[in-house]
This record gives sequence, structure tokens and C-alpha cells, in this order.
Amino acid sequence: MPFPAAFAEFLGNTAVVENLRAAIAAGRFPHSLIVAGPRGAGKYTLVLLLTMALECERQPRELAADGRELAAFCGTCRNCTRIAEPADLQAKVDAAVAAREDMRETDKKDTRVLIQTHPDVMIVPPDPPQLLVKLGQVRSMIGRAQRQPSEAPRRVFIVTAAAFMKEAANSLLKLLEEPPAYAHLILLAENTGELLPTIRSRCSVSRLGAVPAEEIDALLARLRPDWTATQRSLIARLSEGAIGRALGFDLQASLAARTDALTMLRGAAGTGASDHTALFKMTETYRAGAEGQVKTTALLRALGSVLEDVLLMQGGAADRVRNVDIFAEIRSMAETFDFGWIEAAVRGLDQVQSGMRRNLLRNVSLDAFATAMEGGRRL
Repeated sequence: MPFPAAFAEFLGNTAVVENLRAAIAAGRFPHSLIVAGPRGAGKYTLVLLLTMALECERQPRELAADGRELAAFCGTCRNCTRIAEPADLQAKVDAAVAAREDMRETDKKDTRVLIQTHPDVMIVPPDPPQLLVKLGQVRSMIGRAQRQPSEAPRRVFIVTAAAFMKEAANSLLKLLEEPPAYAHLILLAENTGELLPTIRSRCSVSRLGAVPAEEIDALLARLRPDWTATQRSLIARLSEGAIGRALGFDLQASLAARTDALTMLRGAAGTGASDHTALFKMTETYRAGAEGQVKTTALLRALGSVLEDVLLMQGGAADRVRNVDIFAEIRSMAETFDFGWIEAAVRGLDQVQSGMRRNLLRNVSLDAFATAMEGGRRL
């Protein structure tokens, strides 16, 4: 989906967006802000738009339906164009990682990934391969925050993930406790629970809510006419209310990850001794490297999605099941596993995710998780 040329092109969560724009126009935009919402909800895109509104040389204004003045941006001045450059953040991160790999070994250790296409706007993504925000990145923010902006009215720091190394999170508190009057720190989070309570307590929070599946389905019918009605309906549910994720949804990859997830869950649902041939053959494909990390993350999300549907089925909310194309199997699992087993499975997923950050062998972690879930408590 192309980067929005105006706030009107940002789809969903109109009230939240207008409140933030009104805060900018009134000079009350928070110095420390958490923008929370599901993956693909548009958090990063929205924050770039808000940053452009803060820094735009022309400072245009619009009127909301209730008469409030809303900040906007021209999109053409030097501030706006440079801030919009990293709209494709992953491409910028990949380029930065490639540049680091070309350095001497002694320099690699001290080099952190930071994206800065405008001198007063710094974007801090999780640093590969652990995909955590690290101490060196936070120290860079603190150092830049001590200097007045050079070309724009404000300095803006955008941290694109809530996963911090412990030392980095503690160091961030120094910036949050006494932020300079010209600085704004914006944290993006899928789950605010990942952030330290001391960080959350020092930030305002704006949440992007899930858009109803029916609205996403109607939007896809207009913007993705090449998809079948069945595909649109399934994607509208699997995207979990996130419009951006729905528009760029890779259904084939998602279903492939779910097939592997079901292989693990079917093994856990079996009774007695199990033949692990299919399991080990499947997990063997989850290797190290960036591609393996993406594949493993997709598998864990698919497992979480199926387990959530099982809980919805057990709770009498079958109409909210997302994996509607395997509805019968979801119902069978709901009749097989009890809540204690599902709770243990979710904790196991968290352990696998934690192991990924410590660079544990992914296929071994998945094997251990799957075999540990066998013989669990049943209804």
C-alpha cells in the first residue's frame, strides 16, 4: 500500500488520529507517547504522518467535524519529504545491517542500527539479530536529545518496538524523566505489557483499535478486486482488525505456517506413543538466519491464533473464530483440550519466543515445545 499523501488516506481509528492531530495543533502533543495496537494496524505509518505534521515547514491546518483545528502537513517541503523517506522501514534496516556487515569485526560490536533521513528525526528499530532495542541505541537517543534541533522545530525519536534489553530500558528512563522541551519520544508497541511499568507510567498512551472484519472485507472488495470473496473473508478475519496487514496479507504463507502449527497440535492431541517423523521433518526446515526467524515467527503467530480460536469456541463465542476455514477442527480441539493445557501451551510459546532472542536452535526449541505438549490434560 502506498504511503499516505494526507491524513485522510490513513484508514481506520479516525477519533484517535484526530485527537493526536488536535494535540499538535494546540501545542499539547505529549513529550512521551506510546502508540499501541496490533501488528499491521498502521502504528508506524501514523507516527510518520504525525512527525511530518510536527515538523512541516508550512504548518497547514484543517477543521474537524466538531470544529477543532487539526494539524496537517504539506508533504512537499524538505522536512516532510525527508521524514517520509523511511516509509519502507525494513528496506532501510536491511541496508543498515548490510553496511554493518561490511565493517571490521572490532567496529561491528559498537555499531547499532539507527535510521535517520532527517537530522532531527531518529528512528530506532530493534537491532538484529536478537531484534531487541539495545543500550547503544538508547545512548545515541540521549546524546542527540541534549542538542537543540538543527533544521526543524522539534527533535523526534521513534522507537518501533517494545522489546528492550534490560539495560536499555533502564537507560531510557533518563530521557523520559526530564525530556527537553523540544523533544518528543514515541514508542510503538503491540503489547504495552512488554514495557517496564516505570516507562508506561511516564508516557501518554494512544491505542489503535481493531477494525471490524466486515469493514475490512468491504475495503478489500474495493482495493483488492482480484481476490476471491472467500479469500477476502478469510483475510479480513486473520488480519485481526489491522487494515495495513490485511492489504498486504500473504495468504499462502499464512496457511503454510498454520499447516505446520496444526501438525504440532494434532500430535499433542494424539493419545499414547506418537510417531514424531512428521514433526521432526517439519521443524527441520526452521533453521537459523533471517529467513528462519521470519518463518518461526509466522508459525508461533499461527499457533497463537488457533489456540485463541479454541478458547473462543470453549467460551461460547464461535462467531468470533478467525480460522473459519478449519472451523470443524477448531471445534474438535475445543472438545479435546482443557484450559490448563491451553495455558501451558501459551507459556510454551512464550519460552520459544524468548529462546529465539537468545539465538537458541529453532528446530530444537520447536521439537521440545511440541513433545512437551503431548499427553497434556484433556477435557
